[in-house]
This record gives sequence, structure tokens and C-alpha cells, in this order.
Amino acid sequence: MASLTIDFFHDVVCCWCFNISSRMRSLAAEFDLDIRHRTFVLQASRSEMASRWGNPEDARETILGHWVNCRRVSDQPELVDIVAMRSAPFDYPHGLTAALGCKAAERLGGQAAHWDMFDRLQRAHLTEARDVADPQTVLAVARELGFENAAFAEAFDDPDTARAVQTDRQHARQLQVRSIPTLIVRETGARLVNGPREDLAAQLRAALRLTA
Repeated sequence: MASLTIDFFHDVVCCWCFNISSRMRSLAAEFDLDIRHRTFVLQASRSEMASRWGNPEDARETILGHWVNCRRVSDQPELVDIVAMRSAPFDYPHGLTAALGCKAAERLGGQAAHWDMFDRLQRAHLTEARDVADPQTVLAVARELGFENAAFAEAFDDPDTARAVQTDRQHARQLQVRSIPTLIVRETGARLVNGPREDLAAQLRAALRLTA
């Protein structure tokens, strides 16, 4: 079976990205996919959160309304803890800090490390109601994954890591990516439509037929 390369644009604070990430892990093994992870920060600061969603209370309630719909079609609904995030003692987080954490992991351990960090930070966000906009949360998650403290902190703070996040954003613009999750098959240009695992598998088989 020919391999496919897929650019996967995602944001740690996106519940829909959580649903598709676990499905793509399973499909990557079945179809021998080369998944290339791309950060796509929806909002990069508190001010951007306010501009998009209004005051923090309104932002939380609106976004958690999206969580309700996402949880309903999740393969792991028990991992989406709406009650915990509703009562969390911090404003709903933006995604930039977590994106820097994912890129720092990638610099230290490649694409596999980026994916592990992304998934672990999503668990911290969606399941454990931790503040992934706080650098200390990201550094703690890195330790939990086995990264050496000083090496990860250095990569996290390195301006090249921030530039890597911006490079992903520029790549998204070039590809006209405007929402996430977005998964683009490089060989065909097709964009996978988010849905159940069986639907994603059918789309991948169709892409493989086009490249045969």
C-alpha cells in the first residue's frame, strides 16, 4: 500500500481536534500515514479571546456549548469534562502557549513528540481542566511526558520556536486553511472531512486509489 502524507492543522484548545486526533492515530498505523503536525492558533492572547468571544464569562459559556456538541459525537466522551472546565478558576485559555509547547517538543523529538505533546495537552485541557495558557502547565506536562526540564524549557523559550508557530500559520494561509481541524492529503490536495473513523478510512482509501 502506498503511503500518504497528511498535514494536520490543529489547536490544543479545539475540542473537535481532540476527536479527530485519536482517530488519526489509529488510521496512521492502518494506512502507514506520514502525519505532519501544524499548529494553528485560533486566538493567541487574552485580548484576541476578548475580541472574538467577548467577556471571559461569555467566552467560557459559548465555547463550552461547542464542547457539548463535540462530546456528543466523541469516541471518548468521558474525557471531555464540561463541568470541570465550567468551574475552573481561570479564564478560558488561548492556544498560543500550548502551541509553543508542541513546537518545543517537535524540536526535541520530531513529529511523534509533537503529537504526544498535543494529545497530552488536550487531556490536560479537556479532561483535567488545567490552564494550558500558563507556561507552568506546559512545562509540567513536558515533565510528565519524560522531557528533561532544562532542555524543554530552553526550547520552549527559544525565539525559533515562536517563529516555527508563525511558519505554520503562514503555511496555513498559503493553503487557505481557515478552520480546524484541517487535514490535507499532500499527494492529492484533498481535505479530509471530519467524521467517524469509518468515514475517514473511506476517504483515505479514495486518496490511495488516486495515487496508485
